[in-house]
Amino acid sequence: MRTMMAPMKAALFLLVHGVLQYAMCRDVTLPPGPLFRVAGFPLSLPCAVTGYDGPRTQDFEWFLYRDDAGGRQMGVVSTRDKGFPYAPFLTRVKNGEVRVERDSGDKVRLVLQRLRAEDQGKYECYTPSTDTTFQGNYSSMVNVRVIPDTLQISYTRSLTSQPVPEGAELTLTCSSSIQSQQLTHLSITFGKRGGEEPSADGDGAEAGTVREIISIDKLLGVLPGSFYKTRYDDGEITLEKRNGEGGQGVYVMRMKAVQPDDSGSYFCEASQWIRDPDRSWQKIAQRTLDIGNLTVKQLAESLSVTSSPRGDVTLQIGSPLILTCEVLGLPSDGNSGLLVQWMKRGSGNGEVAGAGGVEVTVAQMSPDGTVSWGDDLSRSSGGSLEKVAEGKYSLKLFSARPSDSGVYRCVVSVYAGRRNPGPSTPVTLTQRSEGVTVNLKTKDVLVSAVAQLPRGPLLKRGSTITLICNATVTTTGPAQAQVQWLRWPIPESAVRRESDAAPVEPPVVETPKVIAALMYNGVANTYANSSEISVDRLSAVSYRLRVHVATMEDQGMYACHAEAWGQDPHGGWYNTGAKAESNAVTVYLYSRAADLLLIPLVVGVSSALLVGIIIIATVTCCFMKRLARQRARK
Repeated sequence: MRTMMAPMKAALFLLVHGVLQYAMCRDVTLPPGPLFRVAGFPLSLPCAVTGYDGPRTQDFEWFLYRDDAGGRQMGVVSTRDKGFPYAPFLTRVKNGEVRVERDSGDKVRLVLQRLRAEDQGKYECYTPSTDTTFQGNYSSMVNVRVIPDTLQISYTRSLTSQPVPEGAELTLTCSSSIQSQQLTHLSITFGKRGGEEPSADGDGAEAGTVREIISIDKLLGVLPGSFYKTRYDDGEITLEKRNGEGGQGVYVMRMKAVQPDDSGSYFCEASQWIRDPDRSWQKIAQRTLDIGNLTVKQLAESLSVTSSPRGDVTLQIGSPLILTCEVLGLPSDGNSGLLVQWMKRGSGNGEVAGAGGVEVTVAQMSPDGTVSWGDDLSRSSGGSLEKVAEGKYSLKLFSARPSDSGVYRCVVSVYAGRRNPGPSTPVTLTQRSEGVTVNLKTKDVLVSAVAQLPRGPLLKRGSTITLICNATVTTTGPAQAQVQWLRWPIPESAVRRESDAAPVEPPVVETPKVIAALMYNGVANTYANSSEISVDRLSAVSYRLRVHVATMEDQGMYACHAEAWGQDPHGGWYNTGAKAESNAVTVYLYSRAADLLLIPLVVGVSSALLVGIIIIATVTCCFMKRLARQRARK
């Protein structure tokens, strides 16, 4: 048995040794050819060796077999012998135009920085042996074909370095073509050098910083640069190809609204591509053309918003108020959307113009020309906001009121380069004009108000509550009083006194509820209430409130609030701002006679029912006991 195993082990050893020897044999590889490359541009040939013995850093020698040299070998460059290059390559090797670059110990590249027509031929990559036995292949060859340079590039108009306002449109045009017998593709890239804003750490961007803006790649796909992707997705940067004369492709890049960090030096880059036999795409030619420098002037440096008339304006009540807003320094292309607002601070209601208060919107015009009014919607029929010229807007109030006094400012929000901004489009810049102080000459107006509850029978549930408000307006010219009736809950102290006539000041901690109003024009308004309410005017100064079929919810403290309204020369009515609040009267509802009789009736019925139940129970109990004794005797 042992004698049979020995020959089998020997045979297995020889088989394994043979496989390892085959697997470990030297192999030198180059990319498959032929490779087409363009004269005047770099050639890079990768060469790798595997399955070798010896050190991990291998030496490489490159040879060229020119087509016009009858197949004779010519030394190009070597990694171990400086005297290896033949005369045609000696100078080029010394100045580094022809060199070997290592990717690793066993992978290198032959680089010819500027390929010449005479460099065409078969290139051989040879690796001197470091193996213990001579096995495998020690060199590989590839055919390189040098084709003429036909890549052309030009531009239509260069940038002049003249400052361009923020939001202006930028259009760059670049033309390019190739004339090649081989199937090659063309790609175009627009880019920018320098001009970026300082970084977060305060250091300025280097002048050599390059950003690709947008490209049409070798397969005709449009690709935005990473820094510009958002603007491309929003449709603000586009690139299209057109057919030009002589077979040239015309490439047009547009930026709809330039931004401050778009400043810089712009270029157009055309690249020629070919697909090698190994199916990989290789860039074989490239040309870059400088288009010029762009300087973007920030909108904040040029935009100005002014309002007129300047300073203070004093008007009679009823006179027209006309304010003009002018916007200067916008891009001349008129492609920017504007939101124009007239704001006012202060009022005529006892406040000094400009002395504070909340700033409110009077009117505004959106970028699409839609006009809307602020809280005072009545102004929509008594005024207008118009665009009278490019960048010029006019606010008109046909008949000024005391409440129109205050400090007016024109506030302009600019959407640079976006004529029709969307709801989420950010505002580029907002500027405010100087204030215009508007004062109105008002008449002296005095208002007084007194509330009273007429004497009469005690008020009970179901009665009609009648309250009188005497409101007097003292002024020159036509005037009317506008009266509101208010109600507060009765304080606990007043309920205990059950007083219905003693005047009590309205409590300040409670919020009054508006019950009804009689407007200056005679229109009566009633508000939420459980009972039927009516208001009327008894005389020039006397106003009546009636609550019919009163309920317990109508109890409370009542007061009237009077406001003076005047009439302007045009016949329009306005609130003078003068007002007065009357004393408060307490309305308490007593119980009716029917309610008082109901109590003894209920008590009497309950008592009689209880006595009857007791009598019946007593009689029944005695009768049952007697019946039980009679049965027991039997």
